[in-house]
Amino acid sequence: MPLLLGCIADDFTGATDLASMLVRHGMATVQVIGVPPAAERHGQASGLPDADAVVVALKSRTAPVPQAVAESLAAAEALLAAGARQLFFKYCSTFDSTDAGNIGPVADALLKRLAGGFALACPAFPANGRSIYQGYLFVGGSLLNESGMENHPLTPMRDANLVRVLGRQTDGAVGLVPFATVARGAGAIRDAMTRLKEGGRRYAIVDAVTDDHLMAIGEAAEGHALVTGGSGVAMGLPANFRRAGLLPERSDAATLPAPRGACAVVAGSCSRATLGQIGFARDHVPVLELDPLATPDAAALAAQALGWAEGRLAEDRPVVIAASAPPEKVAALQARLGRDAAGALVEQALAEIAAGLVARGVGRLVAAGGETSGAVVSRLGVTTLRIGAEIDPGVPWTFADTRPAGLHLALKSGNFGGRDFFLKAFEHG
Repeated sequence: MPLLLGCIADDFTGATDLASMLVRHGMATVQVIGVPPAAERHGQASGLPDADAVVVALKSRTAPVPQAVAESLAAAEALLAAGARQLFFKYCSTFDSTDAGNIGPVADALLKRLAGGFALACPAFPANGRSIYQGYLFVGGSLLNESGMENHPLTPMRDANLVRVLGRQTDGAVGLVPFATVARGAGAIRDAMTRLKEGGRRYAIVDAVTDDHLMAIGEAAEGHALVTGGSGVAMGLPANFRRAGLLPERSDAATLPAPRGACAVVAGSCSRATLGQIGFARDHVPVLELDPLATPDAAALAAQALGWAEGRLAEDRPVVIAASAPPEKVAALQARLGRDAAGALVEQALAEIAAGLVARGVGRLVAAGGETSGAVVSRLGVTTLRIGAEIDPGVPWTFADTRPAGLHLALKSGNFGGRDFFLKAFEHG
């Protein structure tokens, strides 16, 4: 099948979130981990899988800007060489990025490569409580900077006005397509973006508070070389290809092999949602909460966790191993080790734990947190993921051919999922 939509995601959970959205709307989708090697070596895309959409998952959200730009451009070259008709740059629905961060520079580089002078930016995802009104991003009923994201250990978000946030990351001008325009539908949105482009704007933050708004925004972006945003705005893109006669109706896009093996969760996210999920799981299944501050050694933490898991692994209920912590404990660990070293310690420990669990028969594994998911997938040597059905909005089961029986993986953004997610996942699996 010809590649229609080429996607570049700045972390692994965001990539599966986007891939899940595309599958739900009828696109056969495969996730590729990292820049395809053939693209790095030869500028070719021969290594890309056959699919309607390919999502290249990078670990670039908190990487140095030059690295994030270089990796994103390399991914774009692979996707374009494979025939992608449109590119999508996926970032978090909470716009995770510092003022010196990567969303603006990566988008600038992709626009330049595509010779495109304009792109929309819309991280809204109403199903998970992310909405944009008058350019301000809300998480549930709270402004972004009052939602807990202001305490994120790597990308603290202290301004909810996305026009300002994006404007500080790019030398291009940023405009707004406000709610009143979006409510009038795709034609009005398209006209507003045209006016902004003609007026010298490089980007438009586009308001959205419902899925209908996102569908209209997607339709209005039909002719755009580049679309940027969260997975929500991608829901309107498959219909564009279908109207053009390029995408057939598909009923089997989410089919995966039957799950097997023991169940486990590894969690490194410190978000309010993940901390709540750990608390809920504690009342129902075995939970081990690691203390990196008391044991600041990745190998020792891994040995402790795997020893604890012995005899507790089962196919009918998960074990949960968590290094997640509230803000004050995160701050204490960072004060002791430094921010980067603290993050690396947790990631390395959880990655080794995940590998040890799989070696002990775990065939269904949930990784909670973007950095955690990236470390786990890299440690397991996963290179491609087939995308299955959603567990909760934005979190699908995926399948990796990493061993004779394969491995089912769910890569969960820290902020996503209901309180019972760690139990519900294995009811779906």
